[in-house]
This record gives sequence, structure tokens and C-alpha cells, in this order.
Amino acid sequence: MSEEVRQRKVRIGDLLVQAGLISELQLQQALQEQKRTGSKLGRAVIDMGLVSEVKLLTALSEQLQIPFIELRHFKFDQNLVQSLPEAVARRFRAIVLTREGGGLLVGMSDPLDLFALDEMERILKTRVLPAVVREAELLATLDLVYRRTSEIASIAGELEGELQDSDFDLSKLGTDNTSEAPVVRLLQTLFEDAVQMKASDIHIEPDEGVVRIRQRIDGVLSEQVMKEARVASALVMRLKIMSGLDISEKRLPQDGRFNIRVKSRSLDVRVSTMPVQFGESVVMRLLDQSAGIFHLDGSGMPADLLARFRRLLQRPYGMVLVTGPTGSGKTTTLYAGLSELNSPEKKIITVEDPVEYRLPRVNQVQVNAKIDLSFARVLRAALRQDPDIVLVGEMRDQETAEIGLRAALTGHLVLSTLHTNDAQTSAMRLIDMGAEPFLVASALNAVLAQRLVRRVCENCMEEHAPEPQQLLWLERLHGGSLAGRTFKQGAGCHQCHNSGYQGRIGVYELLEMDEAMIAALRRSDPQSFAEAAQRNPHYRPLAACALDYALAGVTSVEEVLKVCATLTDELPG
Repeated sequence: MSEEVRQRKVRIGDLLVQAGLISELQLQQALQEQKRTGSKLGRAVIDMGLVSEVKLLTALSEQLQIPFIELRHFKFDQNLVQSLPEAVARRFRAIVLTREGGGLLVGMSDPLDLFALDEMERILKTRVLPAVVREAELLATLDLVYRRTSEIASIAGELEGELQDSDFDLSKLGTDNTSEAPVVRLLQTLFEDAVQMKASDIHIEPDEGVVRIRQRIDGVLSEQVMKEARVASALVMRLKIMSGLDISEKRLPQDGRFNIRVKSRSLDVRVSTMPVQFGESVVMRLLDQSAGIFHLDGSGMPADLLARFRRLLQRPYGMVLVTGPTGSGKTTTLYAGLSELNSPEKKIITVEDPVEYRLPRVNQVQVNAKIDLSFARVLRAALRQDPDIVLVGEMRDQETAEIGLRAALTGHLVLSTLHTNDAQTSAMRLIDMGAEPFLVASALNAVLAQRLVRRVCENCMEEHAPEPQQLLWLERLHGGSLAGRTFKQGAGCHQCHNSGYQGRIGVYELLEMDEAMIAALRRSDPQSFAEAAQRNPHYRPLAACALDYALAGVTSVEEVLKVCATLTDELPG
């Protein structure tokens, strides 16, 4: 911005009229709208549809001789960004971009705000050179770049100081409900950071002289280490009180749950504590109740597979299993299916450990080992409640499997999960658990196996050439040449926190029982069953589905190889 423009107060309305983007009459209308809504004039002009945001920002850029910067393609220096406090950045809608010309280039949604420029120069103690940026993009970026890690560290330091006072009573710490108590603020900040990062779990792990706070984001853990080791016991005590657990019992694992509101979201938090060498380790699973139930349409299932799965859910009886390792989204898929089946005409009962999401009109029962309320016991009672559909959280033992299979034969649709690697091994797993082969053959309709793979970040996506050995292996999986086909990977940017990935998508295989498979199950013959499955024209393995996503640029070769590593040992080294 030229010194002349900076010294005299330029008004955005005059600037737009000079640029020929709006007329005097339109300016007057926009000023009236601005008075009515209290918004900035630039926002009023855009909201009224008089000028598009890009045109307005381009005009500002040209008239003020300042750059117009697309933030989504910008590589941020985290230290520079943090030099402007978050509260100031949000108040003035500004973000520090880079060092330039003896000062700092700062992206602003309103570069004509001279008061904001002066205030930022006072805080940053250097000359501020404005650049113009899109407001929505700026607000989204502020959420990404201002993480709570430094705040977490500073509150932890404050709490450590309090804990060093000899007269400090730990039992008071747990019951102090003032939001000013450092332990309360630390937990609040931890949850805010987790929600901002879309983390599924928070781990608090005491170690020798330090405490590690780890978050699972898109299936991968990221770590923050704090020197304040004594903080861990205070956090654990507070979490135990919130979860209704026994604070005096530190030798045995405990499980509990509580609900908390964070950034206008309702979070259900499942807490698991476990005694470890240097104290107690806590893992919290975060379930966002305000996000609503997941729907099958957003699952990433290929259209033909989705249509077949929906047909299976509409059958009046039989068993449908969803399988995969822990954290592969099995429960989410089943809830999505249940939400489609949930209607006044159908009675649905679920038997879970624990109940994850609450569904209206569905009778959800949580098993409780302490009072011998086991899966088998609840399932027997549930079948006397005249259900149409029964969801069993997990087939854990022979008794549960047999009751579930018999229910599937006597006119109920039974949905459940199983911890197996793929669809082919699941039916045989039920027989291994002790279920009668004829029962499995008669009752099992289909098995859906699934995994979650990370999506390549669209913002920093670039082409990637696999290594020759990987390419050979991918061609063998594909069943043909992949010459000339391109793959994608993420370079890493502020939007994906330099991971190269943002979000996850499911990969699936669906195995519907046919005559040959049923005959093999009756004979309890795994080899014949696997051969029959391979011959089924509708069966497509998990690895092939993952490769389809890699070829479409949705995921990376690295993620395909990860899926295959869980299915086979034959991986390119």
C-alpha cells in the first residue's frame, strides 16, 4: 500500500465506484444495508450480489498496489504466524504471511482498516505491509494455524507450579469446579485442540520425568511432550471424577464416560484408565454427538456395492457381518445402516459395549460384566421383546454367535461385527468359535469387510511415481499394466498440518453367500470356501478397491500398501 493511500483515509465505497464496479446509487443502497446489518461495507456489497468477492479483492489489490494472496496455496511459517496473538488475529481478521521489505506481510480481509494496521505494528514492533485475502479462507486458516499446543504447555506449567506447593491438596483439585482452576482450563484446552484437529482419541501417558499427550488424527498419532510430569496425576484424578470412577483405585483398569460441550459441540467421551510404570495412562475416545449419524451415501462405498448392501439390509431375516480390525469404522457402518432401517414399522434392539451413538426409537442396551449382563444374556432377553432387527455389538464367544445365528434363522435380521482381516475368513471364524457349521451355512447372508484409508490433501496434491518394485506389485494386484497411469500424494501444507492427508474414506469388500460357499461351510472346508469366494463374479477384494482409489487420486500408493499389509505378508520390501 502506497504511503499516500495510507496517510489519507480511503473508503472502500469510493474505491469501488472509481474502479467502475458499482454505481453511486448502488453504493447508497449498500450503505443502507450496512447500517441495517452492522456488517462491513465490503461484506454488504458482496452479500447483495453487486460485486463478486474475487472482483472486489482484485480491485482492492490493484487500486492499493498490494498483493492478493490465495491462502490455500500458501506455505506458512508457524513461528511468524504465532508472533501475532490469536485474539488480535481474529479481531482484525489478519494473519502474518512472510517477512518482506524490512517488515511483515500480513494478509487482511480489510486492508483499509488503518486502526488494525497501527495496532498490529505496535504489537509486532515492525512495519506491517498489508495483503488482501478472502475472508472465509482466512477464518478457516486461522482455525488451522492457531493450535492450542503453546496454551496447553503454559497452563501445564502453571499447574505444575501449584502442585509444588507443599500445602496443596490433590483431593481439592478434583472437586474444584471453578473454570479458573488450571486443571480445568488444561482439560478444556485439550478438548478444544482435539475438536479443532478432528482427533478421534486423546492419550495421556505419564513417562519418566515427562507426560505425553497424543492425539489420533485420521488414524495416526501426533504427540506433544510436556516436562511437567506431576500434571498427569491431576488430570487423571479430574477425569476420574468427571467419569464417576473410583479415584482411590489406582492399581486396576477402569472404564467410564461423560458428556462435555466444546465449541458448541456435544462430545461423548469414553474414558479408559490403565496402571502403567509411572502412574496411570488414560485414553479418551471422542464421539461427536452433534455431528449426527453417519449415512451410507457418505461412506465411500462404490455405487454397485452400496446397492447390494442396501438390498441385504432390506431382507427380513438372516445375518450380515461387518468385519475389520479395531478402528476400521465397523460400528459407524452398522449405525448408518440402522439409521436407514429405523422406521415406526420396525422394532430395533441393539446390544452394545458400550453404546456409542444414541439413536431415537432404537432400544439400546449396554452390557455390564459386573452384574453378569453379558452379550448372550441380553441377546436372549432381546429376542423375547419381539424385535424385527437386532444389532449385536460384537460376536465375542460361542454362546453369543449361536444365539445370534439361531435368531437369524427364526425371522430376525441380525447385524453384528467380527474382528477378522477379510470377508473370506469371517464365516470360518464363526465355525472356529464353536458355532455349528450347518447354522452358519443356513443363517449367514453376507460379510462386509472394511478398512479406512487416508485421503490425499487436495490442497497440496502432487503427482507421484511409485518405485519399480511397488509398481510391479500394484500391476499384479491390478491384473494388467499400469504404464502411463498416474498416482497422487500430498506434499504437506498448513491445511493438512504437513501430513499430506486430510480425512479418511472407507474401502470395502462384500461377500454374499452363494450355493458353492454354503456347501463348503456345511462341510467346514476353508479351502473350498475360499475358492468358491474367488469364483463369485460379484466379489472384489479390499486391496483392489484401495487401488481403485489410488488410481482415481483419492488416496496414495502408501495407503494401498498399508491395506495390503494387513491382508498378506507379500509386500514389496
